[in-house]
Formats: sequence, C-alpha cells, structure tokens
Amino acid sequence: MDDLNALAEEHLTAARTSAHGRSAHLLIQEPPLRQTVIALTSGSALDEHNAPPAASLLVLRGTVRLTAASGDAELPAGTLHPIPQERHGLVALQDAVVLLTAVND
Repeated sequence: MDDLNALAEEHLTAARTSAHGRSAHLLIQEPPLRQTVIALTSGSALDEHNAPPAASLLVLRGTVRLTAASGDAELPAGTLHPIPQERHGLVALQDAVVLLTAVND
C-alpha cells in the first residue's frame, strides 16, 4: 500500500529540483483504471491535452487551476473535481500535488 502523503512530499521535492517544475508517479495501472500522483511547482503547467473517457482530479496539496474551453476551475487542497470531456490543461497556482484518476479505453 502506498502512503499518499509520503508520495506527495517525495514528488514535490523532486518537482522543485526539476527543470520543468514537475514530477509524477504512476500509482495504479490496472486497465482500464490508472492513478497518478503529479506534483507541480507554482507556475508550472501541464499543457492542454485530450481527456480520457472518464477522469477526476483530487488536490492533495496546494491550489491548481484546471483550464478548459467550458470554463476554468480553481481547485484548492481537498477538492475532488471531474475532468471535463474536452481538451484541458492544469496550472499550479502554488506548489501543488494532485491525484489523477483516469479510466482509459
């Protein structure tokens, strides 16, 4: 069993030393389910990309902005939010760690 708090701290530390300001760890991959811990330093982003068939984002630390054509959402720690079924991106408004849960084809 993985300790999400320990993983969050480990990957936030790694993100702070990364040239891109991010670090990720694939936590569970049991098709069609996939869960990934993603750490981003303040101002770092995941550029716009396509959405999987179903996904959600749980903010473990910090605050992020989920960007999409249908509207942006500011998500503080403790927020669970569905990923829209459209191209979207993610920007860290402060150092942040999220748990991405996705169901893929």
